Amino acid sequence: MIKEQAVHPIRQNETISGSEILLRTLLKEGVECVFGYPGGAVLYIYDAMHGNPEFRHVLTRHEQGAIHAADGYARSTGKTGVCLATSGPGAVNLLTGIATAYMDSVPIVVITGNVATDLIGTDSFQEADIVGMAQPVTKHSYFVRRAADLASTLREAFYLANTGRKGPVLVDIPKDVSAEHTEFVYTQESITVNGYEPYPDVDMEEVRRLAQAIRSAERPLIIAGAGVLHAGAEKELAALAHRERIPVTTTLLGLGGFPSGDPLALGMPGMHGTVTANRALLACDLLVAIGARFDDRVTMRLDGFAPQAAKAHIDIDAAEIGKLVPVDYALVGDAKQVLLELLDELERTPPAAPQDPAANSGRTVAWLQELEMIRSQHPLRYRDDEDILKPQYVIEMISRTSGEDFIMTTDVGQHQMWAAQYGRFQRPRSFISSGGLGTMGFGFPSAIGAQIGNPGRLVISVNGDGGMQMCAQELAICAIHNIPVKIVVINNRTLGMIKQWQELVYDGRHSHIDLSGSPDFVKLAEAYGVKGLRAATKEEADRVWQEALATPGPVLIDFVVDRDELVYPMVPQGKALQDMITGEE
Repeated sequence: MIKEQAVHPIRQNETISGSEILLRTLLKEGVECVFGYPGGAVLYIYDAMHGNPEFRHVLTRHEQGAIHAADGYARSTGKTGVCLATSGPGAVNLLTGIATAYMDSVPIVVITGNVATDLIGTDSFQEADIVGMAQPVTKHSYFVRRAADLASTLREAFYLANTGRKGPVLVDIPKDVSAEHTEFVYTQESITVNGYEPYPDVDMEEVRRLAQAIRSAERPLIIAGAGVLHAGAEKELAALAHRERIPVTTTLLGLGGFPSGDPLALGMPGMHGTVTANRALLACDLLVAIGARFDDRVTMRLDGFAPQAAKAHIDIDAAEIGKLVPVDYALVGDAKQVLLELLDELERTPPAAPQDPAANSGRTVAWLQELEMIRSQHPLRYRDDEDILKPQYVIEMISRTSGEDFIMTTDVGQHQMWAAQYGRFQRPRSFISSGGLGTMGFGFPSAIGAQIGNPGRLVISVNGDGGMQMCAQELAICAIHNIPVKIVVINNRTLGMIKQWQELVYDGRHSHIDLSGSPDFVKLAEAYGVKGLRAATKEEADRVWQEALATPGPVLIDFVVDRDELVYPMVPQGKALQDMITGEE
């Protein structure tokens, strides 16, 4: 890991450069690490870092690695991630990561350099209008024209990034502004932004209406999304589910918000969700969505989504409520606050007559027993093999042998779905993945950020052999700083999810999915100075994983798995949840 450095007192009211103001403000904001890559427009900033014992910076090997690392840091800690890149190509290389964070509401402050202010708009060397380019995928953007505005702008950027519906905020700094000298002033005054209400007041009448609906429902269901994690509302969610005996299905990005091992947990819903979760959606009479945005991979065809249910939606962003799914109960607000008010209401005004749980055939007995029967009849399953390594076995084995305190990051594809299905996530912020944008290359660098943010926890990066090659150069960072990420490659020598769609939807016409010619991942790891291991059978998989866990530093494990394994269950695109293919045949 990166060596801890002593933090010295920060002096104010000095005349210093904009670059020094930037670094000191970041320290004041509690930033522990900045991930970045230098270039001409940010050289004054990097010069200010020289010899600075207070400031921690990790030099990634690509700007995409920097922003994905900042993203993983933010998702795993709840703090604001920070990345830094130069103008032109450096800034543009961040766009994929900015969009990734924006789609998943992740707080990141993205700092870019730009050409000097007198060259803006002249097509000068490495000039790019990054503010304009990033506008659709940022919560807000700033173009700083004076060094005197840097501290206040950065304070506001951090405030916006990590309040309300969180997201990336861009701060673009021309080179002459980073060089300009001015007085450093940092105030502790509270921040207000005109027109910005991050935490709207909870509508108590809607809370009372929802409480009554919960009491009356015979087949209630909660769908919990990433908003539960962003709000830190895991305990309140568990309290509501257990108090009212409501089963919970958790979206891909909500995994960990409700413990996988809880008897009320139904698993993930949607395209690759469990049979139990999807059947529950089809049969429930009240659906309470908490911090979930009704993504199309969850709902599938809208006319087949929870067709019998009255629907409640709790979300911090009023624009999400009713956007895709009409709702009967609209509660705009922070999920934690809304749940606290709802629990208080349920506690304050219990049903008029005490109910015998054993007699409550509507919910406590019949509904939960029905779901348990579905779970027992249709568990997640696959055909195991002693000689051919199955990817599901790898995820199960890793999850079973890694304790309950691990963090798992994934890339995008079949392995991502297997991780979501067969992983067991007992703690909040233990599953990190690119959901809305589905960004290949995300998994490995996000694990580096998660490990830096959580130095005492086991961080496991699960990747496909396709996505692993998109940011493999960040192996250098693990080796140089001894970042002990365990890097898993689910190697099926093909673009697995594309192959699966081509088999099931495009009549088996395989087009450009063969990854023959990929590197030997063990040798690639060793070339960077990282220990590499390989397994192709269950016995080998068990052995090398234990060896990886026993190794103090980073390890890459190449699991050579069945090339033809598919992800089941699956609801084909354009179909409804009731059209799920289970693969049981």
